[in-house]
Amino acid sequence: MAPLPLGAGRDETVTVAIPAGRAEIGTDRPLFPVDGEGPRRFAELPAYRMDEAAVTNARFAAFVAATGYVSEAEEYGWSFVFERDVVGPAGDLQRPGGAPWWCRVDGASWRQPAGPGSTIEQRMDHPVVHVSHRDALAFAGWAGGRLPSEAQWEHAARGGLQGALYPWGDDEPGDQGPFPCNIWQGSFPKADSGADGHRGTAPARSFTPNGYGLYNMCGNVWEWCAEPFRVRSLKRAAQQLNREAASERRQVLKGGSFLCHRSYCHRYRIAARIGSAPDSSTSHMGFRLVHPA
Repeated sequence: MAPLPLGAGRDETVTVAIPAGRAEIGTDRPLFPVDGEGPRRFAELPAYRMDEAAVTNARFAAFVAATGYVSEAEEYGWSFVFERDVVGPAGDLQRPGGAPWWCRVDGASWRQPAGPGSTIEQRMDHPVVHVSHRDALAFAGWAGGRLPSEAQWEHAARGGLQGALYPWGDDEPGDQGPFPCNIWQGSFPKADSGADGHRGTAPARSFTPNGYGLYNMCGNVWEWCAEPFRVRSLKRAAQQLNREAASERRQVLKGGSFLCHRSYCHRYRIAARIGSAPDSSTSHMGFRLVHPA
C-alpha cells in the first residue's frame, strides 16, 4: 500500500495546549554531569500543543495499517528486551557489555514487545515500544506532528512548576511510596515489587497528569526528542563525548522509564537525559508528538 499524505493520521483530540513562556531547560544541580544535565538555561517558546500521552500501540497500529510501514526492529529482525520480560529461556541470549539485563531477542518488535510468543492485544492502550528515531519521525509525518525539542519537552513536563525536579513537584518517589509514576521499586535489576501497580509498561494514561494535563512525562518509557545529543561543556571529556555522540548520530531521549531506580538510574527527573543511536530500539523507548498551536 502506498503511504498516505503527510498529516493523514492527524488526531487533535489527544493533544493539550502548552502556553507560550520562558522555558527552563536543564539544572544547576546535575546528578549525572556526564549526561549534560546542566547548566540551567532559558528559552522563549511560542505556544504549541502536545500529545497528552505517549503514542500508544493502538495509534501506531493504525499508522502501520494505513501506510504499510515496517519498523527498523522488524527490518533488522531483532531488538533488546529486558531480561525479566523475555518469553522463554534467556540464558544463551546475547547481551551488551555493561548492561547484562538487556537481551538481544530475535523477532522482538512493537508487535511482539517481549519477543515471539508475546502480543500487544491486551496492551493497546500502552505506549508503543521498540520504536527507533526513524520510526517516530515516520509516524510524526503521518500524524501531522513532529518530535518535541528538548526545550519543548521540559517546558511541557514542568506543567507550570518553576524549578520542579519532577512533573508533580519535588516529592521523590520511593520503594514504599509515594507512587506518582511508573518506575522500579526494589533492588535493580533482580527484584521489582511493582508497588506502583506495574511491572513493565503501564497504560499511557496512568497516574495523575501534570499541571498541563500531560500523562507520564517521567517514568514508563523514554521519549525521543528532535535534536542530536550533545553536552554543553568546554571540558575535554565532554568534547570527546560529543565527538562520540556525533559519530553515532545519537539523539536525545527524555523522561526515564519503568526500569529507572534511584540506586542505578535516577533519570526520571525533568532535567535528566540520555543519548541513543537513532536506529536503536528497546522495550522501554517510545515517543509523543508536538503540534502547532
